[in-house]
Amino acid sequence: MRVAVVGAGVIGVTSAFAVKSVFPQFEVHVFADKLSPNTTGEGSAGLWTPYLLGITPYNKISQWAGITHRLLEKFWKAGLASDIGLSLLPMYRVTNNPDGFPDLSWTKLVYGAHKLNSNELKELNSECDANYKHAWMFLTYTCEPIRMLPWLTKRFLEAGGEVRKRKIHTLCELIDDEYDLIINCSGFGARELVGDNAVVSIRGQVVRVTASWIMHGYLEEDDHGNYIIPNIDNVVLGGTHQENDLDCTPRKEDFEFIHNGCCRILPALKSAKIIKDWVGLRPGRYEVRVETEVCRSSNGRQVTIIHNYGHGGSGVTLSWGCALNIVKIIKDMTRLKSNL
Repeated sequence: MRVAVVGAGVIGVTSAFAVKSVFPQFEVHVFADKLSPNTTGEGSAGLWTPYLLGITPYNKISQWAGITHRLLEKFWKAGLASDIGLSLLPMYRVTNNPDGFPDLSWTKLVYGAHKLNSNELKELNSECDANYKHAWMFLTYTCEPIRMLPWLTKRFLEAGGEVRKRKIHTLCELIDDEYDLIINCSGFGARELVGDNAVVSIRGQVVRVTASWIMHGYLEEDDHGNYIIPNIDNVVLGGTHQENDLDCTPRKEDFEFIHNGCCRILPALKSAKIIKDWVGLRPGRYEVRVETEVCRSSNGRQVTIIHNYGHGGSGVTLSWGCALNIVKIIKDMTRLKSNL
């Protein structure tokens, strides 16, 4: 079987590697006009936590995110942390919403999740000059795409896969190229590629600083919240989530919002050396799309397309879970064909 994967970001490369690993006999080719290190994901902090996922059902989020978390744990225990940019760090996840977090299923997947009691919350609010109504502390992973993607791509190529730098304008191009299966991991590009107007850009600006003394992170889960996420070589300060904003140029006002907000949370950041600003467009959608579609080529040949996009700010978090969902779909398809 000849398989084409559209997109070389976290979702695309993870899907391609998973398919090639489980089905080594398949020809698997990745197509993208932007390759590592120029994908959107490689500017992100790679924090494992469900974020910006619209109305995606909680049971799906929990399933996909749980699979990813267990695989990250496996990589951690296998000694691959430095190769794939994997860290384990304590995080505070906080909100000003009196009703708390709408879904707490993620607390069962991370390590040592603990809801702060009133005295602990009062102390945290004093430290951060905040008025949080609810807060959780837990241990979770960061898996930095800037390191993970080159590692995954190398493993994929060693397994016999191919990466081809080419912009795909329509999936019909690949159908006409005689591919038997197309996996659409085009992210925000799906809006144009398959005409899915439900896909929106969620603009994210971050600031990277040198602050080796920061050993734990913060995520304010509010409309105008900030976050602080340590990475291996630096610390990522954020952030913005501006819908339908395609401007990839860092803005002074966003920098000030990010820097001032993060310095409020952790005043020690005021002395941190600023490395750079960065902007990326997350692929937002009211619901993550993982589903099949059957198309016919001009000569009547039937081709299956598996869509896998719309992961918002949770590309790393859902990546392996969605990739193995793709593998299951293919297994079910091939089993069905063999029984016909």
